[in-house]
Amino acid sequence: MSRIVIVGANHAGTAAANAILDNHPGNEVVIIDQNSNISFLGCGMALWIGRQISGPDGLFYQTKEGFEAKGATVHMETRVESVDYDAQVVHAVAVDGTRIDQPYDKLILATGSLPIIPPIEGIDLANVQRVKLFQDAQAVVEKLHDPAIRRVTVVGAGYIGVELAEAFQRNGREVTLVDMAPTCVSGNFDEEFSDLMAENLRGHGIELAFGEKVLRLEGENGKVARVVTDKGTHQADLVCMCIGFKPNTELFADAGFDTLRNGALLVDHHQETSRRGVYAVGDCSSCFYNAKDGEPAYIALATNAVRSGIVAGHNACGMALEGVGVQGSSGICIYDLKMVATGLTEAAARKAGYDACVSDFSQVQKATFVEGDNPEVKIRVVFDGTTRRVLGAQMASTYDMSAGIHMFSLAIQEGLTIDRLALLDVFFLPHFNQPYNYYTMAAYSAALGA
Repeated sequence: MSRIVIVGANHAGTAAANAILDNHPGNEVVIIDQNSNISFLGCGMALWIGRQISGPDGLFYQTKEGFEAKGATVHMETRVESVDYDAQVVHAVAVDGTRIDQPYDKLILATGSLPIIPPIEGIDLANVQRVKLFQDAQAVVEKLHDPAIRRVTVVGAGYIGVELAEAFQRNGREVTLVDMAPTCVSGNFDEEFSDLMAENLRGHGIELAFGEKVLRLEGENGKVARVVTDKGTHQADLVCMCIGFKPNTELFADAGFDTLRNGALLVDHHQETSRRGVYAVGDCSSCFYNAKDGEPAYIALATNAVRSGIVAGHNACGMALEGVGVQGSSGICIYDLKMVATGLTEAAARKAGYDACVSDFSQVQKATFVEGDNPEVKIRVVFDGTTRRVLGAQMASTYDMSAGIHMFSLAIQEGLTIDRLALLDVFFLPHFNQPYNYYTMAAYSAALGA
């Protein structure tokens, strides 16, 4: 049996700890985390800020006490200062100054990611907010109790920025959404879909300032007052920076690990790093992107983190379990517009050198004779024109069609061609769908060369 030390109790670290404690009794598990809480579901903070849920209690699914009840030793509010990989000892210091020198047989690094904060003038003004941890969301909620905060500018129009823009508007604030890109959620969707979301936001009163680069933040009396871009100025009582995330790997920068260009620790299919017996999971590690021939990539998603934690936990205990790679499947729901995606967009596929083709199809969800609400579903399948292999898919509707994206995720993982989906056995019942289903019709159109 082994002494396994896990650095970080985020989604990935929690998944690794549960995999070990629930399935491999006899191993000693020591968890070290510099935060005061475990397993915060950051994807739910916009619902809290937007008053769509009553509070944050449900955004946690594990606690220090829960891990201790399973037999783990847990050091919270404890910062790892260094790791001696030759002696196999983690050196840390607790919030009260107590030093901890923790030996290990196997080490799992789950240090997560950090928000990207640009070094621009005014970034340290009061009411300039990052959004990552529970404490960040809590600070935002508390600030919104102040009626003087009327205008909020969100910088960054990816998933988190768009979700927060909706949340602030639901909270009764005037909202401006700024991004250098010409539209929103462009990292996950092609323009035909991104524009749907942009119109959705605009239709709910959110001011869109796309194609604008933030130059500086200006303040009054120490508090942020304006966001100045290369195209104009936006008044703001609160600014949320949502530009993106980077791996939190500075602690390992000079430790001899193989890394991606952004510093993420390279891992194999067992989540093991280039140092034997040391595993990396979640946002601090690489993954294998099946949509791009399984090449190492950086895709910071909670679902990827959980799966990587499970894989590392079992392998650290001697049970060989290989990860199968990821497709980057994701989704977003804003004012009831639901958009889901997996794999590559057409633009990303072209940039990656594929002979990118698309098959688009739109259809109401249920049989046309069904009375009542019957929303249209818009679907795009991206495939390689040479190999015919499915590279990605996107769907949008006010109907909850989200489960359908999993089929395309599996198709990418297994290397299926779009032609194999054209006559797929999809059941029909008027309550659910149409006899000529939009999944298959998109593929069928591609098979016919339409």
